[in-house]
Amino acid sequence: MELVLINLLDGLVMGLLLFMLSSGLTLIFSMMGVLNFAHASFYMIGAYFGYQISQYVGFWPGLIVAPILVGVAGALIERFGLRRVHQYGHVPELIFTFGLALLIEEVVQFFWGKSQMAYEEPEILNFAMFSIAGNSFPAYKVFMIFISIGIFLVLLYILTRTRIGMIIQAALSYPATVQNLGHNVPLVFMGVFGVGTGLAGLAGVIAGPSLGTFPGMAFLLGSIVFVTIVVGGLGSLWGALLASLLIGWVLTFAASYNVEFADILMAIGIEQPDDVYDSVFQDLWTLTLPQIGPILPYLLMVLILIFRPQGLLGKRET
Repeated sequence: MELVLINLLDGLVMGLLLFMLSSGLTLIFSMMGVLNFAHASFYMIGAYFGYQISQYVGFWPGLIVAPILVGVAGALIERFGLRRVHQYGHVPELIFTFGLALLIEEVVQFFWGKSQMAYEEPEILNFAMFSIAGNSFPAYKVFMIFISIGIFLVLLYILTRTRIGMIIQAALSYPATVQNLGHNVPLVFMGVFGVGTGLAGLAGVIAGPSLGTFPGMAFLLGSIVFVTIVVGGLGSLWGALLASLLIGWVLTFAASYNVEFADILMAIGIEQPDDVYDSVFQDLWTLTLPQIGPILPYLLMVLILIFRPQGLLGKRET
């Protein structure tokens, strides 16, 4: 029972971190139709900006300033780069964002090198909040949980209770109508893109001390973020939250239980093959749950695309 509780908490932290990344991306993807391959790179940039600022003025100013810098950079990239490419179709957009991701990684390695940065959590949060069966749960992870929940509540309020939120939601499905009503839809696009990248930067600032700040950190979460927005549904904030938590818990529990795949297959009625021609399938019997855990989110995405293409809570098909 204690292990289950620890996994629930660790999965909650992982899921809420994914939410901070996917919430901005799902709006960008829905509104502009842009599959931004560089989104996770803004997460990495946020971590490095936060680290650099913390070296001079401490962690807390970096927590505020770094996401703003990343958001401004994202808005400028949309205005002077992506918007010009957008008129030529989706393939040039994909090439542009893919090249941007590679460029950001090279810039990071040029300025900070390939080694992991000594980005540490603030001293005030460097203690164990509580302990479960001898396993301590750091106060910093509790801080990550509250920040993520706060961001969700703020975004939910803006999108459902404010005028700008109504304009954004209308622009998701009816951009031409919103434009005809006198609203500056390109400016809305730029603002949403900037906020989305800023949220990715904030996730990087928060995750950097806990998960490590290194050039490959964007690669580790990049593909999972796209899985999250497909599973949750385009344009759905609640869907992004639900999918993020689900994937966070799936990855956490799969890594914690050393269950053999043979037991899972036998539980669903599949017997171990004896025929030599089935030797390929016999390899499945040697796998364990932690080994197949990383592919489970992608399997979930495939099932969602087959049986519910609009996602768990999405209104539009992916």
